[in-house]
Amino acid sequence: MSRTQDLDDTTRAVIERPEMVLLLQGGHGVSASETRERVHAYLDELRTTQRYPIYRALQHPLYPILRKIKRLHEHVELAKEATRDGRVIYVSNHKSHADYLVEPLVLDDNGIRPPLIAAGINLFGGPLGLLHRHITGAIPIRRNTKDPVYLNTLKAYVAEMLRHHDLLFYLEGGRSYSGELKSPKTGLLHAAMGAGLPGVAIVPMAVAYDIVLEDRALASQGVKKRQRAFAREMAEMVGLAVGYHSRAFVTFGEPILLDGYHHESRREVLDLAHHMRNVIGRLHKVLPTALVASAMRQSLGRRDLELRVEEMVGRLKESGANLAVRDGRQAVDEGVPMLNRRGVIHVERGRIRVRDRAVLRYYARSIQHLLPPATTNRT
Repeated sequence: MSRTQDLDDTTRAVIERPEMVLLLQGGHGVSASETRERVHAYLDELRTTQRYPIYRALQHPLYPILRKIKRLHEHVELAKEATRDGRVIYVSNHKSHADYLVEPLVLDDNGIRPPLIAAGINLFGGPLGLLHRHITGAIPIRRNTKDPVYLNTLKAYVAEMLRHHDLLFYLEGGRSYSGELKSPKTGLLHAAMGAGLPGVAIVPMAVAYDIVLEDRALASQGVKKRQRAFAREMAEMVGLAVGYHSRAFVTFGEPILLDGYHHESRREVLDLAHHMRNVIGRLHKVLPTALVASAMRQSLGRRDLELRVEEMVGRLKESGANLAVRDGRQAVDEGVPMLNRRGVIHVERGRIRVRDRAVLRYYARSIQHLLPPATTNRT
């Protein structure tokens, strides 16, 4: 039997797309036969299966960390309405490896069909890789590659999968190591726009945590230096989870129809990506820990801290930010104990001192996009 006859339906649909027919003729210094071999190898790598009932049954034994995270949602009805009308692409910021668990489960908690998730290929090693590939329906993504054969194959695969599934991807690509909302990546957005499906809607969503599980590990690097095996990162996360508890806010925004956008126009793709970043930034929940971190200096009395946070809260209210507190006192009442327990600050005799400057700045930067430079932390 020839390889063409032995193809599964998804692979056949992908390679029969017009852009793939052209790619398979060879080019970019690669012969047609070599291109075909690489395309099939990449498709084998990308192939994923979603068996969500099994995932739902296994989630707690496999992910004890979830028990430490209280899931809260805002405007989830927008996602429900969008899924009734057609295919949906959820586009989110990326704070933590917990995002892969929290955001789909918020959808599942509310009876919304689960999306496929685009995730970094480093998450696919070992037993967890099997789980992602054969149960959760995660698509492994090679980030930062410039191989045109891979990039074209990825775009065609995503476009084809979108015919049968909703999709969730992270606009920033990887997690933010600095805490700030990063510049958008356009590859997956471009692929979705090029799928040629009518009525596809982007539903923006923002996730925010009082305490990010990997805060120390991320803040100690500041920027990502190299890809690490997920098994190592998972072991690190388990260690950081000792004494860890946090709320996770997942906030949904108004759907944006892709009809009328032209994926051939790089300007339109970039404009949409930056618009999505701005929308997600406005949806992002402003939590007490971020407010305290932004207002904090090396050492402050409690009343001074309250006044600084109160002034910041006033500005954020005027700009329509998505605040989790009423005033500065509430922010300090809730944020200081959390950061104190985490070892980020130290409270003694009415004074609050910085203990871990890198982590404090990490939380301050999480709302940097909402504040003028003069009001962000310079500790």
